[in-house]
Amino acid sequence: MRIRKRTVALTLYLVLLLLPVYWMLNMSLRFNADILGTFRLFPSEFTLANYVKIFTDPAWYSGYVNSIIYVSMNTAISLLVALPAAYAFSRYRFIGDKHMFFWLLTNRMAPPAVFLLPFFQLYSTFGLIDTHIAVAISHCLFNVPLAVWILEGFMSGVPREIDETAYIDGYSFPRFFLTVFIPLIRAGVGATAFFCFMFSWVELLLARTLTTTEAKPIAATMTRTVSATGLDWGLLAAAGILTIVPGALVIWFVRNYMAKGFALGRV
Repeated sequence: MRIRKRTVALTLYLVLLLLPVYWMLNMSLRFNADILGTFRLFPSEFTLANYVKIFTDPAWYSGYVNSIIYVSMNTAISLLVALPAAYAFSRYRFIGDKHMFFWLLTNRMAPPAVFLLPFFQLYSTFGLIDTHIAVAISHCLFNVPLAVWILEGFMSGVPREIDETAYIDGYSFPRFFLTVFIPLIRAGVGATAFFCFMFSWVELLLARTLTTTEAKPIAATMTRTVSATGLDWGLLAAAGILTIVPGALVIWFVRNYMAKGFALGRV
């Protein structure tokens, strides 16, 4: 009886969790007039016109390309910066190390609007407005502290004797770090890459302000979809469904690392 109640509760939870996704999928397969006219649990007339417009209109599919470019750049930069920083925090003790570690986390706690004006003025001076690298670097302000925090937990769990043994065997630090140490924390690297990707993918304020046309992300395109007749709900729903796909793919590829990350790391 207890198992049955647990199953019913879990099923109800999953239904409520997936209901918004299903409703968005339902809207994406209907015409806008049908969406505004009647309430339907299932589309009476299926249409792929909304998806066709997204894949054929440069204003739409370029937004997806731009988002994937700067999110991938941010994930790579965040990992490259956070890996040596997390190693330093996990292996060395220096004056102010705990204060500096806490200061990194305070950057993650601050709202993006606090740094919006300084970023805009800085990138305007260097001519980086409306470029992918501008958005990628601005997101590092929030993703690097998170990456350092997660990776430090994994690295602290690796015994120091491994470092000493590798040095005795003649390993240089770059060789030891790349061939021995990183494979030991690959679960942490996978979990960190997932969080960096997702936080950068869903961020809107900085991405919309620092871009205009060439590097405009899909989220900014969706917020400007207003015609003379109002919002095109079917088109917005189709765009919303497609924005879920990259995150779902990332979860699929790092699912094993994420399970270990939630169990062993600072996640």
